[in-house]
Amino acid sequence: MGAVAKALLKTACELSAAGRRVTLAEMAAGACVGHAAARSTVTNLTRRGQLRIVGVRRVDYRNRPVAEYAPAAVAAVEPAAPAWVDLGRCLSAWPR
Repeated sequence: MGAVAKALLKTACELSAAGRRVTLAEMAAGACVGHAAARSTVTNLTRRGQLRIVGVRRVDYRNRPVAEYAPAAVAAVEPAAPAWVDLGRCLSAWPR
């Protein structure tokens, strides 16, 4: 893993430990990395499963919502819904 990836993951872990979801721009600023390098590295980290998109947020510097990221270990701890919801979806889709 390269130095840029390590710096971005470290920043994401620190901000996630503080209870925040982090955007690409926040990770780049916290890691003192350029935006272009951060964008390509975050894409690779997401593809590898080390970062996960956990939500979207409206920001004032962009017209479209931006993705919020969390390290995979933190994202796995925060379930999106209770487990019985997934079980209900499976059972409702079960062919009769």
